[in-house]
Amino acid sequence: MIVRAKPNLIGILFSLKGSIAKRIALRSLLVTLLASVIVLVETWHPAYFSKVNATPFTLLGLSLSIFMSFRNNACYDRWWEGRKQLGQLIIEVRSLIRQTQGLMDEIERAHVLRELCGFAHGLIARLRREDESAAINPWTKSAIEASHPNLTDALLQRIGAHFSTLAHSGRISEWRYTQLEARLVSLSQVQASCERIKSTPLPFPYTLLLHRTIYLFCILLPFAMAEPLGWLTPVFTAIVSYTFFGLDEIGDDLEDPFGFDENDLPCNAILRTLEREVLAALGQTDLPPALEPIEYVLN
Repeated sequence: MIVRAKPNLIGILFSLKGSIAKRIALRSLLVTLLASVIVLVETWHPAYFSKVNATPFTLLGLSLSIFMSFRNNACYDRWWEGRKQLGQLIIEVRSLIRQTQGLMDEIERAHVLRELCGFAHGLIARLRREDESAAINPWTKSAIEASHPNLTDALLQRIGAHFSTLAHSGRISEWRYTQLEARLVSLSQVQASCERIKSTPLPFPYTLLLHRTIYLFCILLPFAMAEPLGWLTPVFTAIVSYTFFGLDEIGDDLEDPFGFDENDLPCNAILRTLEREVLAALGQTDLPPALEPIEYVLN
């Protein structure tokens, strides 16, 4: 995630960190070169373009802008929903830190809280298609069975079973057990919500139609602008292609908010926040440092 103050005019024009300009540069350049070729042909054979009217492109461009706005709003909703769920993860872990105070001996409490860190690490690894076991095991006393289809949920089940054992043995009251179980249910809801975002992309036909229409519009637009604008056509084509290709690429970025792109959610920083708070609750003073943005990128 990009974290920086609002840049000045020079920064707006030349900043590349967090920009999608590098990823769409080749496409925009090819469309601009095509526009130059079309203007050259129009200069030699103006009769070829005498009947081309720009009105259809105006209507198509307006419609395309509206459709892209709908898609980008949907993608941003996914990004923001992911951030809210990770925020809820922090809330639930903090609540469990408070609710486990004085409920069990320090060894048991440390075991439970470290497994909560393991749950958070396993969740992020699962969302990023990484090795859940490698993310979870450093935080647990005993490894989760690797054959389990959902190691992160299996760890949550083990924490719940431990709370149930404490309740049955009378070491915590039924009321306290109900409160702890409610926190685990909320953590399970966070996991399910994040998995829903990860496993349910936007409908592919809608995305495909938008991609195709953008390419067709940017390729055909110079034919309508060649006669009235002349050699200004490549300039305006570059601006239009940068805008449309850029909005399309931003939508692709936001559609999956849990990855490693510069504009994705700062999952590693959120995990570090949880680690620091859990370790501080266990009385440790030598805490890992909070992650800071590196060249304006926080991850």
